[in-house]
Amino acid sequence: QVQLVESGGGLVQPGGSLRLSCAASESTFGISAVGWYRQAPGKQRELVAGITRGGSTNYQDYVKGRFAISRDNDKNTVYLQMNSLKPEDTAVYYCNSVPPQYRYWGRGTQVTVSS
Repeated sequence: QVQLVESGGGLVQPGGSLRLSCAASESTFGISAVGWYRQAPGKQRELVAGITRGGSTNYQDYVKGRFAISRDNDKNTVYLQMNSLKPEDTAVYYCNSVPPQYRYWGRGTQVTVSS
């Protein structure tokens, strides 16, 4: 069974940066679109950014110009570079396929933006 492990979260001040990583246990992600999702307290989980196997990307409007998603198919790893972070970016961040599959949800990584 494919496992996904998110890492790289933490506490950062507004305007700071973080780089999240999502490592897959096998190469399933090599054949699918992958996305980063987030869930803030009291809110539904939402797709923030996605990337196809070929490298085409898409973003929610509220992260465009600040976040960048990338993938290394050889390493079965997907990244999310987050710059100019805002308090409203505080959430647990998850990776999954696009559309998501229940079996791929991991524990996520907490991102907290606060001064």
